[in-house]
Amino acid sequence: MKYHPDRNPDNKEAENKFKEAAEAYSVLSDSSKRQQYDQFGHSAFNGMGGGQAGFSSMNMEDIFSQFGDIFGGNNPFESFFSGGRAASRARTGGDVKVKIKVTYAEIVNGGSKKIKLKKLKLADGATFTNCSMCGGSGQVTKVTNSFLGQMRSTSICPKCKGYGKVIDHIPSSSDKNGMVKVEETIKINIPVGVENGNYMTLESQGHEDINKTSGDLYVFFEEEVHEYFSRYGDDLLLQVRIGFSQAVFGDKIEVPTINGKANLKIPAGIEPGQILRIRGKGFPRLRRSGRGDQLVKIQIDIPKKLSSDEKKIIKDYHDITASKSINFEKFDD
Repeated sequence: MKYHPDRNPDNKEAENKFKEAAEAYSVLSDSSKRQQYDQFGHSAFNGMGGGQAGFSSMNMEDIFSQFGDIFGGNNPFESFFSGGRAASRARTGGDVKVKIKVTYAEIVNGGSKKIKLKKLKLADGATFTNCSMCGGSGQVTKVTNSFLGQMRSTSICPKCKGYGKVIDHIPSSSDKNGMVKVEETIKINIPVGVENGNYMTLESQGHEDINKTSGDLYVFFEEEVHEYFSRYGDDLLLQVRIGFSQAVFGDKIEVPTINGKANLKIPAGIEPGQILRIRGKGFPRLRRSGRGDQLVKIQIDIPKKLSSDEKKIIKDYHDITASKSINFEKFDD
């Protein structure tokens, strides 16, 4: 009761918050006003009450979140702010989440996979009867006495979990809830351009509930690690090691792509770490047109073992260039 006027005799802010809470309660405890709030939300009471500010400048959820300490840390008005919609929303069985691995080729070209899925279904022969706690409504009403007066709050029935009925006959093949575990094979189509963390929803492919209403299936995609390719957004990354002479004189080489091979021109005098681009050889853009590029990072192999002829050639080159001054540059991170 930290905002009660008796505990804050000279605190105008506390007095205003207490008045706001009392005013909000007058709406929530009145069935006709409550119906207007459920239908129209806060706007139904903007400017209400003989020149009073009403709810035009406040949020009812915010008001009662500040009074959580009065009610043991929980917000007993939660069902008010859902407008009863959460409690009356159609219930479904539980959702199922699965993860499937996809190759870079499948991401680029699309494809499909079949997976085996274990989920719950209502057993044949299971019967149900109305819940004795809520009388079949799926909801229970709780009356709470507070400094604001007597309040009623509605919540999901803890006995039937909101279904309004409980199991009457349990088949021998089922669990205590009348459910059996089944295995199904489902075909998953792989969208082109999909990447790690993307998922797709297959409606009504999850667990069944006692009304034979199924939840959803969430399929999460995980990229398989490739032998030499990696990915950055829509671009495909590859590192290529070339010889010293190729770096000096340049060359034309053949590099792998996801769907075959491509020719790549190495410019003369290329430096280690330089990146060359092959346009349009990356990943398709998910739900967009076009494709990324393939980026090829060049590394230069410095030979550690040389034949006598190779050593002579390198030494001759060294003798020619040794007199050239050494350039010093700033070390870039």
